[in-house]
Parts: sequence; structure tokens; C-alpha cells
Amino acid sequence: MSVLILHRNPLEPFPYRDWLADHDQPVVVLAARDKIESFGEQVPTDTLGLAHLEVLDHYDRDVADRATALAERYRPRHVVALHEADLELAADLRVRWGLPGPRPADIRPFRDKLLMKQQAAAAGIEVAPYALAATAAQVSDFAAEHGYPVVLKHRAGYNSIGLRIVRSPGQLRTHLDELYRGGSRDDIIVERFVPGRMCHVDGFVRAGRTAVAWPSQYQYDLASFGSDPGPRVDVTLDPDDPLTGRLLDLVDRVLAALTRRPGGLTDHAFHAEVFHTPDDRLVLCEIACRSGGAKIREVFEVMFGVNLAEAELRTHLGLPVPAVDRLAGGVRPRPRSMSGQVLMMKRPGLVRTVPTPPTEPWVRRFWCWARPGQVIPPAAGSADFLTAAIAVAPTRVECEARLRRLGDRVAEQIQIGEPS
Repeated sequence: MSVLILHRNPLEPFPYRDWLADHDQPVVVLAARDKIESFGEQVPTDTLGLAHLEVLDHYDRDVADRATALAERYRPRHVVALHEADLELAADLRVRWGLPGPRPADIRPFRDKLLMKQQAAAAGIEVAPYALAATAAQVSDFAAEHGYPVVLKHRAGYNSIGLRIVRSPGQLRTHLDELYRGGSRDDIIVERFVPGRMCHVDGFVRAGRTAVAWPSQYQYDLASFGSDPGPRVDVTLDPDDPLTGRLLDLVDRVLAALTRRPGGLTDHAFHAEVFHTPDDRLVLCEIACRSGGAKIREVFEVMFGVNLAEAELRTHLGLPVPAVDRLAGGVRPRPRSMSGQVLMMKRPGLVRTVPTPPTEPWVRRFWCWARPGQVIPPAAGSADFLTAAIAVAPTRVECEARLRRLGDRVAEQIQIGEPS
């Protein structure tokens, strides 16, 4: 008997052997080569202490078949996926093999943005006006009714990949020609653009109730990953910020609206994105039943001592998570300090210089995924980073100031030119 992990991520942030040191079953991992290499990691030549580690050259194409083949050998008792794009496959495999854990019907409201918006709206939660974009004519009619900008996105998308913000009829014609050249489709939705700053709430649900959660605010536009070469700051909100309680309350309502009763999704991490509009409304963008990307997991660990991915993995396997259990209760836990991250996106060219690792005591972690002499491609999604850093401070204002100073210095030290 074993645990099978579907792994569509770099390896460094997921030390499975350490997280499962007290687990007596073999751990089998199927990993994606492109995700490992894109973060500058060396593809392992051994198993890293796991029972089986297999790195797939064509992960999307091969992962289901390899999982099935390995199941015959290792007879998994659990299937775990910590990446958005693998949640449904993991749920399908659990059904096929009769294993415990969330079922496809539990996952679907968190993966299908159309169903997500329908269920949230039915519960009285505000979402942007939206429609299924089956044909180009339907998109054009929607834009005529609601005006520009409009947003086109995949129903099962993630990391802003394929997201299009359309600001004029001319832009719309270009996008429609590309998207609908093959005729009608059922995997795209269109929605009205919501102005304002994007907030996110991250946390962990224990036995169907939110055990710990906290809001942050992006100080940049997620969809600008391909055109924004500057520092991208994301910072937590103070406990006494008027938005903090409102965001936490809203996300509890969203979780209740999307979770079947009874269902198999009772213990899980979540990452919710919410617009705060100029007229002070909170509008749900979307929510995922997994931990946030970038360095959100590490920021959360700084604040609460909980790594959301580790907590989710151990909970799947029925192992204790004392850090979560200590925080679960009737009173919302408060963070140890404010924290946040500053990110630099990849941009194409020859890397000439990279930043000097910061030494300030308030910098908790720093990463650089490039080296001098390397030729790198442009960012392919909102999680395709060149550098990242985590900072702490007593207040949100001071934390943001520190992150901005650090980001400006990192930006000055990075030099990327044309390949020779």
C-alpha cells in the first residue's frame, strides 16, 4: 500500500520526505519535468528518498496512464494532488480505485468557473455579470450589452493562462477570430471587467469549518504577467483593517455555497480571489480548493506556523497536523506579524547579472531562478517568476514599504539583454 502524489510543481517547495517522516507507507510521486526545469532546479537522478519518483517529459499526456500503471505495482491507498490542474484527475482516480477523499462532484464547483459563479450567485454572493461564451456572436452580444472592458477566460483555467482583457471592439474581433476559428466551444466564459484592487484570502478548512485564514492584497494586476517587468508586491492586511473581517466573512459564505453537504471535501486548503471595487463592494472573482501559488504558502507559514500544502497532504493521509489543530476553535487566529512577498516575472533574453541575496533580518526567504549566461523565455503565466522574496513587519504599511524597497533594489540588479 502507498500514497500516490501527482506533482505539477517545482520540487523545492514540497519536501515530501520531510513532511511524511512519520508516515510508514511508500510515497510514489509523478512529477512534471517542465515545472522542475522552469524554476532552475536540476531534475533528480535518484528518488530523493521516496519509494518511487518519476519525472515525465510530457506530463499532461502521460500522467493518467503512468498513474494507472504504477497503481498495479504500488496499490495506493491515497491519491493526492496539490496543483489546480490535477485535482479532477485525482478525484477520478479515487473513484476508479475506491479510495477515500474528495470526489469529482466535490471538486467541480471549485474548478468550473461557470458552475462556481452560478452557485455563488444563488447564495447571494456578488459576482461579475457573466455568460457561457459558446459562440463569437454570444461574446459580441455580451460586450454590446455590458460595455468594455470584458474578460474572456477558460472555465477550468489557472495562473491567468489564456485570460484576455478586451478593451475595444477591434481587440474583440482579433480575439474572436483566434478563439472561434474552429466553431463553437463550451470551455470559455465571458464576464464584465470589475475595477478595483484584487484581494485574496488563504486558509485551511478542518472538518468542514475554517480553522485558519487571512486576507492579503495584490498591489499589481495578475493578468499583466507578460508585460510588467517591475516588482510585484503582495501584502497581508492588518487585523484592524476594515476589509479584513469582511473578506473573511465573505469567503466563509463562498465555501458554504460551493461545498456539498454531506461531501468528501471537508479538510482542505483554499485560495480565494475577491475584487474590492472603488465603491467599496466585494465581488468574488474565483476560489480554489488548494493552497495559493507564488510564495503564498511560505508567507502563510511565517504568519501562522502552518504550511498549507503540508497540512493538506497530511490531512489526506489521516496524519495529525498539530499546527492547524492548535489554531482551530471559536476565535479567529491572528497572525504573528504582517508579511508579504515581492515577485519579479521572467522576461525573455540573456541573463547578464542577478541580484545579490538580501541580508536584512526582516527578509525571511529569497529565491532567484536564473543564473548569468542563461537565456530565458518570457513568462507563460502568473506563476512564472524570476525572483521572489518574503518580508515581515509589525504593520502592513511597514511591510509594504520594505517589500517595495527590496523590489526596487532587485530590479536594479537584474540585467537581461538580447542573446548574443
